[in-house]
Amino acid sequence: MNNKLTKKQQILIGVFITLSVLFATFFFYFYQLLFSPNFKVEKDDYYLLIPTGAKYITVVDSLRKNKILDDELSFNFLAKIMGYQDHVIPGRYLIGRKMNNSTLIRILRSGKQTELSLVFNSARLKKEIASRLCKNLEADSTQFLNLINDPETCKKYGFDTTNIMCMFIPNTYKIYWNTNAEDLLKRMNKEYLDFWTEEKIKKAKEIGFSPIQVSILASIVGSETNKNDEKPRIAGVYINRMKSAETGFKLQADPTVIYGLKDFTIKRVTRNHLLSNTPYNTYLIKGLPPGPINTPGIASIDAVLNFEKNDFLYFVVKSDFSGYHVFSNNYQEHLQNARLYWEALNLRKIK
Repeated sequence: MNNKLTKKQQILIGVFITLSVLFATFFFYFYQLLFSPNFKVEKDDYYLLIPTGAKYITVVDSLRKNKILDDELSFNFLAKIMGYQDHVIPGRYLIGRKMNNSTLIRILRSGKQTELSLVFNSARLKKEIASRLCKNLEADSTQFLNLINDPETCKKYGFDTTNIMCMFIPNTYKIYWNTNAEDLLKRMNKEYLDFWTEEKIKKAKEIGFSPIQVSILASIVGSETNKNDEKPRIAGVYINRMKSAETGFKLQADPTVIYGLKDFTIKRVTRNHLLSNTPYNTYLIKGLPPGPINTPGIASIDAVLNFEKNDFLYFVVKSDFSGYHVFSNNYQEHLQNARLYWEALNLRKIK
């Protein structure tokens, strides 16, 4: 029996071996293309930011610039096959450690972006609100500031340009990075409306306040103390003063005087400051100022809604600088307490 292969058989075997090698090579490359990690994220997760209107080249440039992409050719090849190059969706996307091309492209193509935590703390001026809210978002802070300075926009949300700051409640919000200025304003209004439940509105009415008036007084309370346990008592003092308005008693809140002067370096309010002619000088005007002097926190708002019912009309910072206050309902006693505080200021050379 002749065991020798014919030339034709040898050629066929050669072709088979060659094709097998090519197939194995192709299969291995395709497997690598789909399933092998292709992004150099070693420690923390990386977030890819794709601006509104961005093209595919912008995505690749960002990955390349930040040295995240390992094999650009394989990414481009698979992005073309999966139809992502013509289907770019803006947003903030998480690139996890050991993520492969296929997983990331599916996420990018679906627009399944990751929300960020927007931490908004109290602000004293509208420009600070715009800056802090837009700092980590795509929204333009100048455009946002223009919106809250626009009378018609403010009116649409139930405010005016003076009290629009009441709408912004310091908190942490989950939001998409590519939110624009108008949508950001809508979102803040929604949060405001959600915050002011029927129960809170009812409590405000029982005091004789609107939600806006509650926020204005809360902004003053929050400026007087950062001690949450003391805020309801201070709120009670101010409400007592407002109830005594018929007898000529004014709110007399030092923080409003400082706000009217827009000089936040003032550490000690003097007689000259108290004579300043501004709409926020509650030593001269009756009742609440026309708007808040900051964006009051939830604790301050709750302190006004649940104010302590007391008979105090006066308070001053304790001379031990603990941050707490001493309260009284007698003016002469108040002057004695105030003198102790002034002497403490003099000792520390605070002018």
